[in-house]
This record gives sequence, structure tokens and C-alpha cells, in this order.
Amino acid sequence: AAPPPPVVPSGIAVPDGNKVFLVGHAVGVQIYSCNAGPSGFVWTFVAPRANLYDNNGKLIITHFAGPTWQAMDGSRVVGRLDAPPIIVDPTAIPWLRLTAASTAAGPDGDRLVRTTYIQRIATTGGLAPPAAECNAATAGTVAEVPYTADYYFWKRTGA
Repeated sequence: AAPPPPVVPSGIAVPDGNKVFLVGHAVGVQIYSCNAGPSGFVWTFVAPRANLYDNNGKLIITHFAGPTWQAMDGSRVVGRLDAPPIIVDPTAIPWLRLTAASTAAGPDGDRLVRTTYIQRIATTGGLAPPAAECNAATAGTVAEVPYTADYYFWKRTGA
């Protein structure tokens, strides 16, 4: 049986005609760089780096810049934000809905090729470090901030 869809705010709900086919529980980091900007120093998001596990704790997907998700069969999906992020917990990165900007089969399969949407929900951590920690003395430094999230992968109904 397919996993049930998550309960989410309407702003990141996936349109009718799609169904959840895969859920991954992410453990990783959100990477930020301290940079000089026009109004001073600011933390800039660089990329995520995380491993996604199934309900049995088996590694199923890696997540990295793009944002890209790559399954163990080598198939991949690159996401593009298509709805405003929703802050559910002010101490954690926002919940998101992304559309599949591109997909590709891998050398060993096509697990993610039919992906239409990806949702990031149930987030903990991952926020940029405090603004005061980015200054002339720390310019050019990189911070890796731990986070967890659940990622829901959707495909067209009937696909």
C-alpha cells in the first residue's frame, strides 16, 4: 500500500491527481556561509547535505545541492520551490513544497523518475546561526547546522 499523504497547511498541499509513493526521514545539515553583503555581514544558505532513511532505518536517498535527491539506484530528482515556505516551528527551517524541475534514471533503476512533487515537513533545527556570529572576524566561515525532516515524494495518480 502507498504511504498516506501527510497532514500539511493548505499552502503546501499537493494538487489532486498526485499520490505519495515514497517517504524518507532525513538526518543531515543545512550549510551556511558568512559573507559580506551590501548592509553588512550575513549568513547565506549554501546547500543541504542529508541522508534519507525508510521506516526501517535503511538508507534510501542522499540529498544535496540543487536541491537534489538521489536514490540508491542512481535515479535523481531536482526540485524547484513552487509555493511560499511555511514556518510551522520558529526554531526550525520551514516546511516546503517543491515541484520536480528535472528527473533522471540511474544506472540501476528509475525509482525517482516519476516524481512530480516533494514536500519537506516535520522539520527540526537547520536555521542559520545567529546573525551576530557573522561578522568581519568570521567572514568566509562555513557553518553546518544539524536538521531533521520528513520528505514526501509524490507522483501522478496512475503512474
